Amino acid sequence: MDYKEILCETDGAICTLTLNNPEKINALSKNMVAELIHAFSTVSTDEDIKAVILKAAGKHFCAGHFMAEMVDGDMKTYKFIFDQCTRLMTLIHEIPQVVIAQVQSIATAAGCQLVAWCDLAVAGENAQFATPGVKIGLFCTTPMVALTRAIGRKAAMEMLMTGRYFPALEAKELGLVNKVVPNENLDDETRKMALQIVEASGLVIGIGKQAFYAQIDQADAAAWNYAKHTITLNNLAKDAQNGIKAFLNKETPEWHNK
Repeated sequence: MDYKEILCETDGAICTLTLNNPEKINALSKNMVAELIHAFSTVSTDEDIKAVILKAAGKHFCAGHFMAEMVDGDMKTYKFIFDQCTRLMTLIHEIPQVVIAQVQSIATAAGCQLVAWCDLAVAGENAQFATPGVKIGLFCTTPMVALTRAIGRKAAMEMLMTGRYFPALEAKELGLVNKVVPNENLDDETRKMALQIVEASGLVIGIGKQAFYAQIDQADAAAWNYAKHTITLNNLAKDAQNGIKAFLNKETPEWHNK
């Protein structure tokens, strides 16, 4: 696919997807969302890729939906926009690779949703997060889903109801991002996190990510039941046996994605 609004680069086991429409503050246009869906779908089938870094070109990360596409439309138009956005979010959790958001500055509305829904997030110290839809008459209902699963109820309600900007350090305290680093170190620190992840077996990363999201909203008994069956099957994998034997023999494991 000839991408117009994103960039896709692969370096070893790490794929970097870049939102690439800084003139529009990397707003999630219908075309950009379609390109991201295609890119994530393609990456999902590549066993050599273990981590995806989602970053943005220009000064800011993402301003949310492209507002020019949100006026004077009909039900079908708006339903398509939010169906596609929901498909993108679902895909981010479904792919076996770990997705890390790299946020240099403003991430608002659906842009904040994107950060909240990624598996991990690293923010520059200049980053700010907001769901300001309430201020323009369009409550951030879809970002609400991601926020309420990433941070506590009271904090999510404050973000959604006030629309104020939360600076990076406050976002970290709430659990919206994992790390806050100087902006000049953002690329290196995000890649360092990705490199730590890709040391593991791609098969096991995929098993772990699927298990994490499958159990997280289950009742305790169901979660334990799911987890014990998953780890039993995981233990039968060639990579698990190789890894355990390498640990016992104080050797470096060799991965086969099997």
